[in-house]
Order: sequence, then structure tokens, then C-alpha cells
Amino acid sequence: MTPAPNRSASTLIPCLRYRDAPAAIEWLCKVFGFEKHLVVPDGHGGIAHAQLVLGGGMLMLGSVADTAYGHFMKQPDEIGGAETQSPYLVVPDADAVYARAKAAGARIALDIVDQDYGGRGFSCHDLEGRLWSVGTYDPWQDAG
Repeated sequence: MTPAPNRSASTLIPCLRYRDAPAAIEWLCKVFGFEKHLVVPDGHGGIAHAQLVLGGGMLMLGSVADTAYGHFMKQPDEIGGAETQSPYLVVPDADAVYARAKAAGARIALDIVDQDYGGRGFSCHDLEGRLWSVGTYDPWQDAG
């Protein structure tokens, strides 16, 4: 039997890389409401490691770097603007986040709509082209 999920802390943490990680951190905090949990500068104007939190979730990120780990990752502009994953943010008011995203220059990929499976949401590209999905649908509310 699978143990009940720990809902007090995230056990799945997306990790992203940004060319201008300091600017990305500020954008993600301003637009999506993340809070800085830990930010470690790399000594060269970039970020060696950062942890941002939102509710019970966390996002880790850092600057694009020529490292063993970095060789496994590509930025959207290196693969024709495509994305290979998309973090989903559960928010109480998708319309408010949508308005902040548009005001901050996000490129809207999928306009805000009421979803057939419940909730309201949209998808947008952040300042470096990463695809984010944002909505009020909370799958934990329907979990047994």
C-alpha cells in the first residue's frame, strides 16, 4: 500500500536554469508570488542555487552553467522556443496572477479559461521563455 502523501512539504521539486537567474527570481516572486527561501550567489553575478517557496511547494533554480549537470539541460531558445516540461502552480485567484503576468511582460501561451476538469487557468512563458501553467484546480482537493 502506498503511504499517504506528506502535504506539509513538497517531495517533488522542479529544478530550472536561467541565463539571468537573479532577474528570474525577482520576476517569479513578483508575478507568481514565490518567496525566497534560500539564494546562494555564485560570485560572478549569477546564482549557484536558489530555493523559492509557494504554499507547500518549492522550486529550485540556478544560473545556466557549463557543468556536468548543466550539459543535460537546454534552454527554450536553444530548442526553437519549445519546452520539455511545465510547472503547474495552484493559486487561489488565477485571474489576479494572469493580470500580473501580462503586466510583467509574460507571453501568454494559452489564454485564461474555465477548465472542463474544474478550476480556471492559463499558461504563459516567463521572461526567458519557460512555460508555466497556472490555475485554481487543486488535485489534492480530489485526492482520496
